[in-house]
Amino acid sequence: MPQKITKKELFDLIGQEIGCSEWFHINQDRINKFGDVTEDHQYIHTNPEKAKNSPFGGTIAHGMLTLSMIVHLCNKFAPDIDGLQMVINYGFDKIRFVTPVKVEKSIRARALLLEAKEIRGNILVKTKITIEIEGEKKPALVAEWLTMHVIASSLV
Repeated sequence: MPQKITKKELFDLIGQEIGCSEWFHINQDRINKFGDVTEDHQYIHTNPEKAKNSPFGGTIAHGMLTLSMIVHLCNKFAPDIDGLQMVINYGFDKIRFVTPVKVEKSIRARALLLEAKEIRGNILVKTKITIEIEGEKKPALVAEWLTMHVIASSLV
C-alpha cells in the first residue's frame, strides 16, 4: 500500500506516472472461470484445441477479463489520500482493446494521472491505464478510468 498523501500532493501528481504493477499471469483456468461467470464460452477463449485454428493460434483472454484486472493490478499504487474512506469505481471515459492477451502470457498495469478534481469534498480521479503484455510491443488495452475517492470528512 502506498504512503498517505494530501489532496495537494495528489493534485501535484497530475500529468505524472503514478505506478506500474507487477506482472500477473493469465492461464487457461482463469480464462475458463471468467467464461463461466460471464456465460461467455466462445471457443477462442475456452476451447484450446479449436482455437489453434483461429487467427490467434490458441486461446485468448476475454477483453473484459483483461479490463476487470485493473482493480487488482492498480491496488498497490492507487493514491491513498489523507482521510480516504473508500474508492468507488465511477466508470470509464474511453476503453480501447488493442491486442489480445494470449493464454500463458503475463500482463501489468501502468498508470498516468490525467485529472483530479474536488467534488463536494471528495475527489474524482481520471487515470490513463495501459495494460501491457509481457514481450509484446502493443498493449492489451488503454483506458481512461474514473474513480471517486470518498473522503471521510465529506460524509459528515
